Amino acid sequence: MATQVVVVGAGPGGYVAALKAASMGAKVSVVERAQVGGTCLHWGCIPTKALRASAMALDTAKRLGEYGITPGGDPAPDLAAIMARKQKVVDTQTLGIERLFTAWGVELVNGRARLDGAGRLEVTPPEGSPFALGYERLILAPGSEAVDLPGLERDGKVVINSDDALGLSEIPQSLLIVGGGVVGCELAFIFNAFGSQVTLVEALDRLLPIPSLDGECSKLLLREMKKRGITVHTGRICASLERDAQGAAAILEPTPGSGAKGKAAQPPALRAGKVLVSVGRRPAAEGLGLAEAGLELDRGVLQVDRHLAAGPNIYAVGDVLGPRRPLLAHMASAEAKAAASNALGGRELVDYAVVPAVAFTAPEIAWVGLSLAQAGDLGLEAEASSFMPRGLGMAQALGELAGIIKLVHEKGSGRLLGAHLMGAHAGEMVHECALALKLGASVSDLAHTIHAHPTMSEAVAEAAENALGECLHLPPAK
Repeated sequence: MATQVVVVGAGPGGYVAALKAASMGAKVSVVERAQVGGTCLHWGCIPTKALRASAMALDTAKRLGEYGITPGGDPAPDLAAIMARKQKVVDTQTLGIERLFTAWGVELVNGRARLDGAGRLEVTPPEGSPFALGYERLILAPGSEAVDLPGLERDGKVVINSDDALGLSEIPQSLLIVGGGVVGCELAFIFNAFGSQVTLVEALDRLLPIPSLDGECSKLLLREMKKRGITVHTGRICASLERDAQGAAAILEPTPGSGAKGKAAQPPALRAGKVLVSVGRRPAAEGLGLAEAGLELDRGVLQVDRHLAAGPNIYAVGDVLGPRRPLLAHMASAEAKAAASNALGGRELVDYAVVPAVAFTAPEIAWVGLSLAQAGDLGLEAEASSFMPRGLGMAQALGELAGIIKLVHEKGSGRLLGAHLMGAHAGEMVHECALALKLGASVSDLAHTIHAHPTMSEAVAEAAENALGECLHLPPAK
């Protein structure tokens, strides 16, 4: 008789876990409180990329003269049409997941789940009375939710979060973004392209303050923001915010302990029509009854073993496992496949060492593996080599010159340790480096792999050749 597997959550962790378990012969039910696809599909990855595609199209339209095209008028964003296109993309993907559930025989149960004793969930549907749902194996994939900042609590009108930003009916004339992480930076470029006067404030001393990302990418990103008229304040916090009928007045002060002096210590005041708070996410574990069921939590983060088991016959994947793992949709999907297999008798482990990440800024930034600083912290003797995309024929042809390709590698052996790519199509190019890391390849392997010309990927080979002192497209080292 087929094992009864119940999955809580239908995001990129939950729905993939369900399909994997079904493919292995289990009888699968998925409990989802909203729509299939989760944050990624409805308020994250997909809708932001749809808006970005419109922003990039608008940006290209404004640059048509650079490509020898005579413009036919002054291009302008139609936000209603942009949002309608975004929703069509989301709806198409949602329907695709629902059809996969039908094809694999996965039952979709709409409602909120709560653990209610061994082998049983209590499910509360949108309408009607709660009912019990039994399971032999349970996979928890509830995802995460945006967090507020004290004093900057969301009201959905003046102070908004990224979810709200994806459903705006008007383009803000001015927008203050609090948080210079991936989401904040992506939305800064999008609304700048749509015509908003964007100001971004980040408490730390760099944009994208991610230990695994090389700091030079952050510096170049700051330069690109300034070129586009985005005002950036790093090393500052939004110390106070007064809301009124026209928006909000904010005071930006140096981050406590930053040691700012002189002009850098002066708190600028500014006004904005809307304030977008983008400072991270937290596990959406409230109301699931995890602690009451005896599962171990650490500040809201569910604890699991190496095989993603949270308790007897209970597994967990995705954002509910907290920020010590990459909070990425593709990470949740990788964990989901392992958890589903393990729930049905497997012993799979997830490789957290090779997890590519992408910031869909302008240009894109992608990275995988270690930064040079991280390699040093691990006691590895490492060095980095780089190449600028502007040296490529394809970059010149595309008119996309900004960026850098940097490879971190072990001294002596040349073993690749990490890759940091900024430029057009970086999000696609990073997978070559991810595979190289997975296979334990060296910069010599990358350098001596013939790359098609003209492509942006040639920059990876050029950076690898530079590591070997063989790069012919750079002046000789002095």
